[in-house]
Amino acid sequence: MARQAERRAATSGAILSAARDLFRAEGYDAVSVDDIAAAAGVTKGAFYHHFATKQVIFDQLVDLVQAEIAAQVAARPPVAGEVEDPMAAAIGAYLAAANQPGVRRILLIDGPVVLGWRRWREIDDAHFAAMVRAGAARLMGTQASAAQVDAASRLILGAVMEAALALGGADGEGLTAADYGAALSRLLRGLRPA
Repeated sequence: MARQAERRAATSGAILSAARDLFRAEGYDAVSVDDIAAAAGVTKGAFYHHFATKQVIFDQLVDLVQAEIAAQVAARPPVAGEVEDPMAAAIGAYLAAANQPGVRRILLIDGPVVLGWRRWREIDDAHFAAMVRAGAARLMGTQASAAQVDAASRLILGAVMEAALALGGADGEGLTAADYGAALSRLLRGLRPA
């Protein structure tokens, strides 16, 4: 039984890895289930045994990519000389990671379109909402009510999503992840108690 579970996990992992490579290189619309199965070295039937649809595997992949970025951001050591709040640095790290060539197309270009705004946001919230809320609470101090922290957290998440989506749709000209990170840092300073 353990061997069968290992084989299932290996097949599922191979399919997910092949889908990631193809979606990253060609985009969701240009990739078929046949393409994914061929790249993974499995039959189309094996694909459907593990994933009900192409969108299901894409949903799982977006969740995986967000989890990887969240782990990178959480594990990011403080940078010597960093004067801004750690939250601003973490947001900058998220924007930079989300805009890496292997991530950008999946997460920021195809993700919201394929999954829809609501599902895409659910995945983002699952990985980042608690982190943002903790950062907002730290910035705002103990005098801030839970409702104030919740409102600030939602606004921060919205600003980060908008920055990420703007970067995802950019053609390489104009504002960069660093520009958005600096602007968000200035906004976050306004949350500190007077």
